[in-house]
Amino acid sequence: MKNSDPPNSSSSNHDRHSPISPRENSTVATADHMSTADHMSTADKGRRRSSLRSLHSRSASSSAHTTGIQTQDRLDSEYSSPSHPHTPLTLSQRFHQESDSEHDPNDALEDSDRIEGEQGFATATTTARLSKRPAILDHRHDRCQQRVYLEEEDVELIFTGYRFRKSRMYMYYMLCVLSCGIIFLLGRWMPQRYITFVAEKCEMSKAECIVVKNEWGQVAIEPIFTKYYGGPIDSVFSPEQMEKPQGEDDDIYNTVTTGVLHDMRYFDHQYIRFIFNPSVQTFMQNSCWKDPDWISVTNCERGIGRETHQERTMVFGQNVIDVQEKTIGQLLVQEILHPFYIFQVFSMALWFADDYYYYAACILVISTVSVVTELIETKKTMRRMRNMSRFTCNVKVFRSGRSLQHLDLSLSNIPAEIARHVLFSGTKIVRARPGAPRQSGPAGTEEDEYGTNPPLRGLAMVIRIGFNTTKGTLIRSMLFPKPNDFQFYRDSFRFIGILALIACFGFLVSTINFVQMGVPFHMMIVKALDLVTIVVPPALPATMSIGTSFAIARLKRSDIFCISPTRVNIGGKINCMCFDKTGTLTEDGLDVLGVQCADNGTGKFGNMLNNVEEMQNASKTILETSIPLLYAMTTCHSVKSVNGELIGDPLDLKMFEFTQWILEEGGLGARTASVSESSQNNGKSNPGGVVSTVVRPPGGKQFNLEDMIATRDSRELREATAFLELGIIRCFEFISSLRRMSVIVKRLHSPGMEVFVKGAPEVMTDICIRESLPLDYSERLSYFTHHGYRVIACAYKPMPTLNFLRAQRVKRDQVESELTFLGFIVFENKLKPTTAPIVATLSNARIRQVMCTGDNVLTAISVSKECGLINKAREVYTPRFINGNSITETSEIAWENIDDERMTLNPITLKPNTTWSDDPSNGPEFPRYTHMMNDYVLAVTGDCFRWIIDYAPISTLNRMLVKGQIFARMSPDEKHELVERLQGIGYCVGFCGDGANDCGALKAADVGISLSEAEASVAAPFTSRSNDIGCVVKVIQEGRAALVTSFSCFKYMALYSLIQFTTVSFLYAFASNLGDFQFLYIDLVLILPIAVFMGRTETYPILSPKRPTANLVSKKVLTSLIGQILIQGLFQGAIYLIVRQQPWYTPPNYNSEEKNIECFENTVLFLFSCFQYLLIAVVFSVGPPYRKPMSSNRPFVIIISGLILTSAIMVLSRIQWIIELMQLVSIPISFRVFILVFAGIHLVFALVCESHVFPIMARWIGNLLDSRRARQERQHQQQQQVFAPPPHQIQQQSIVGVGYGSQELTDPNQDGFITDPASASARVGPNGRTPANAVNVGNKASDKKSSVKIYKLVEDEMMSP
Repeated sequence: MKNSDPPNSSSSNHDRHSPISPRENSTVATADHMSTADHMSTADKGRRRSSLRSLHSRSASSSAHTTGIQTQDRLDSEYSSPSHPHTPLTLSQRFHQESDSEHDPNDALEDSDRIEGEQGFATATTTARLSKRPAILDHRHDRCQQRVYLEEEDVELIFTGYRFRKSRMYMYYMLCVLSCGIIFLLGRWMPQRYITFVAEKCEMSKAECIVVKNEWGQVAIEPIFTKYYGGPIDSVFSPEQMEKPQGEDDDIYNTVTTGVLHDMRYFDHQYIRFIFNPSVQTFMQNSCWKDPDWISVTNCERGIGRETHQERTMVFGQNVIDVQEKTIGQLLVQEILHPFYIFQVFSMALWFADDYYYYAACILVISTVSVVTELIETKKTMRRMRNMSRFTCNVKVFRSGRSLQHLDLSLSNIPAEIARHVLFSGTKIVRARPGAPRQSGPAGTEEDEYGTNPPLRGLAMVIRIGFNTTKGTLIRSMLFPKPNDFQFYRDSFRFIGILALIACFGFLVSTINFVQMGVPFHMMIVKALDLVTIVVPPALPATMSIGTSFAIARLKRSDIFCISPTRVNIGGKINCMCFDKTGTLTEDGLDVLGVQCADNGTGKFGNMLNNVEEMQNASKTILETSIPLLYAMTTCHSVKSVNGELIGDPLDLKMFEFTQWILEEGGLGARTASVSESSQNNGKSNPGGVVSTVVRPPGGKQFNLEDMIATRDSRELREATAFLELGIIRCFEFISSLRRMSVIVKRLHSPGMEVFVKGAPEVMTDICIRESLPLDYSERLSYFTHHGYRVIACAYKPMPTLNFLRAQRVKRDQVESELTFLGFIVFENKLKPTTAPIVATLSNARIRQVMCTGDNVLTAISVSKECGLINKAREVYTPRFINGNSITETSEIAWENIDDERMTLNPITLKPNTTWSDDPSNGPEFPRYTHMMNDYVLAVTGDCFRWIIDYAPISTLNRMLVKGQIFARMSPDEKHELVERLQGIGYCVGFCGDGANDCGALKAADVGISLSEAEASVAAPFTSRSNDIGCVVKVIQEGRAALVTSFSCFKYMALYSLIQFTTVSFLYAFASNLGDFQFLYIDLVLILPIAVFMGRTETYPILSPKRPTANLVSKKVLTSLIGQILIQGLFQGAIYLIVRQQPWYTPPNYNSEEKNIECFENTVLFLFSCFQYLLIAVVFSVGPPYRKPMSSNRPFVIIISGLILTSAIMVLSRIQWIIELMQLVSIPISFRVFILVFAGIHLVFALVCESHVFPIMARWIGNLLDSRRARQERQHQQQQQVFAPPPHQIQQQSIVGVGYGSQELTDPNQDGFITDPASASARVGPNGRTPANAVNVGNKASDKKSSVKIYKLVEDEMMSP
């Protein structure tokens, strides 16, 4: 039955929720956008999370097992909440409201509907993964707290239920009024403190709001909505979600597996809906629900009724990715309530109160322009995001469909019979064929309209919708990006806190001084608070982003686009760069190098045939295999023709293009069958042809039956019968477990049929006749794989008695057996021209480079050596299983040299064995030189990587991560995990890839660079239009320049505020201050243009081996900053004392009713400090090795020269209007010259100290600290010798591999310093791993911080003999 909604109804009025809605699709449907159906997860992914599953199953806190995207705190807190989180009265009023707007009871049934969602309406009939781990309650918090693990993104959330207290609410409102909104602002900035004050914790069943806290400590308050549902509970939750957790008492749960769910309580967090499950008393995500009726196709074909449709719309929502776009008013409130602008408002109010009208008005105008500009950019970004995510199309909705009841999305290999029904993300074509004619059917079906033979169409069933789809996941990752844990940003805010403490100290000292002088109270408070606005410059955060803005602009000119500005600075700290191979280091796709056919005369392979002409003109002994091989290349593929364009697997396309043959859809049957016009008019369907695809050589004529019948001449008849045309009768599609595909082919005018098979050379030996295999089969295959070529083997079998009917019934194992081997098809993957130079540049810069690919390990090694990623002289070791496999804990791995299997590594330490021999039992031993033992790398395969991650000791894992240079046969999830593991041992990781299978790694990396404008560009912070890795060097160079610029701007702004603080502090000694226009001149004329153009200096063309520091509290930075602060204070203090000793000096007269600005101290300090602001900018303008010299920044040089000239004119000239405007006093010309000379001395002294003195002092302080640390370590070792464990315990520790390679040796509480090995080994389990209950997964940031130096320790350990 066909059933749909009116075209004018809202998008919620039809089947666009979880798996219920079959959709009609055309015969060939495109799905260039992300499919509504999610990617099928691999078994590897499930095994990768096994450790976390066991950890959560032992947790005392309750856990709800869900799937989803890695979630972080919002960019803005209102995205997931319909109301502001700090308006609790509004929230409490919404708790029991009915959401009747989601469905309309008066909907009429129409033939078509309009879906606002994704283009993936032709989705696969699949079932989503279901959580197998039920929620576990946390008894310590009286069932008020719940842990939710989002498996797909490895993120843990903590839900805490709260119930508002009216008395506290009224008290909160009173405090907000009495404090003039200060309490409201504090509550908004600190939501955890706010909710703790106005509400109390309670059970989830009684909660009125949920506090969501992620593992980075970010908090969001989500209101709980309640609406009447009245449907069965199993229509909301799957049976697995309703199971009672094992080991729990029955009385804890109100177990309900059947019945009616009257009220549905839910909340939305970052576009993920969590519904309260009364069976287990927890909130659960229902995106993995499946219909119990999916056990048979018949049940699915019956469709769903109107009531069921409305129920599921209420539960699952709309099939739409609709990013909520905020109004101008909401954005304005959010912007002006930011702490930065609140401080600006406070400062402007203070300046108006102190009669600084001109200065305050200018700052007001600048702030207003900044807010408006920010609002416009934010609005554009949100609109662009919404337009990108929102897709609208017309589709007919049917109440019937097909179902895959046995499909498990966690399986890596799906049977071909099922996989052909699945629309995977990225699917470009879907082929639909008419089914068998219906003989009868119930009244009212589509037979009434189309008769017994319905028209050709594609039916699909939606299984995931909206933000639960792959496209929705990518959109959420852009809306809620991973928090930036860059050390520079943390240290900058800490330093701002130090400046605030300095301001508080100045506030106290000034207050005491003003009390002693008898300054009026209101003026005393205003002046003391003004000191706070001077020390903490409001423009500091904006100034630090100037260098980043220039870097983004330069990257854009190089066709590199950035969507995450904070990642630019992080790019300057990259010390490990991971590359995908195909399409990144090498050209897109593969090219056919040639074919090597079996020579029946010699029993070996013949010479390489480089084109079709050579295949057709080969020697007689080779021609017996080259021609069938040519036929195999033209037929054994998945290439299809759509609108005249060949579409299919890139490898098949290259292979077919090599033959230069012609492919046509339709085939012999379509050409020979004739359909009368009357039969078509009567609604009779065309039975179609038995051959769907036909191929023929270039220039060949198309066979036509009518011409054949009309041919009278015998010669023409013989020519007609000589037509060469191959029709594909049946195709057995490629299956990854079999690693091959096959086709049954009918040649025109030939009896019987032929079978052509192509697949991996390793599996072809099992299905081919042994005598047909060349004698040098293994030798030739090893040669090609070691030299980086990809090899496909082909075979065939004639079946002269096979007819059309038997061809449709024959089994695959009968077809793919007793084959005759034909030869190899050799593909080459050429390096891109820029690959080798860029790899050499990164190597010279001492940036570690890792290849992470899904290709064969030997091919990856060959490409790595060819491009220079691995030195050709270095030894390469690869692992293989000698016992077991990747999912067996007791498996054993052997590490062997690819050139000599006798050379092996210790499986625990991964160090070369000191001796090796031809015969391990009694053969002669050859010594290995110690200095050469460490000159080797590892090439790790995906299955061995998985086993090491899951079962190997931590020390072995860390050593593998440090020495591994190539990671081959890696799945997308394993690429993602590799990046995370490298980050876990302290690397700052970059990843460069071009495909959608790199999305996870691109998102996980500190800096992800996409060479594609497709899905990968959504996940990556950087996207390059140039399809080569040259963008990597550019990003690193710009990152280093931006990082150095940020340091320079930060130091300059900090010193600017302290220079002004010093000046004002001296003037406060007699209740004086700088004038209104003096402040304006300093802030707007001097500071603003310098801060802007200071970061315009371009990058240095050579990538230095030394990386810039990202630590603001490092010895080098602190020595420079503190030293310059002392220098400027010393020179200001000196000129302050000097002017008071002059014979023409007269002390100022204090007047409590005036500002007391015009005095000698004010004039001298103002004029001299103007030069200090300019000269410090010159001192902090860092040049090589990260930026070009300051002289290359022409705008900066021109501005700094012009400002120095302007300040000098102000000092030397006696222009009356300048003196009156700046409120200066007249001083002798000799002292004016002295000010210029004194400023020059200051410049020389500061430059000498910055370039020579401070670096020496920093090294001296570093040596002092190192010697002190070494002394403490010696004392610690002496103490450990006294309490050393027994020898047998030491031996056990060496067995499990505890050493510097072990992550357990870093105490999370000691910031990466080595702790007691004995205590470390006590935490190590039987396999060298930390027990799950000893791991703190709740704070990922602290875990990463604790292991910052692990890779360096492992490197030192691996280099030791």
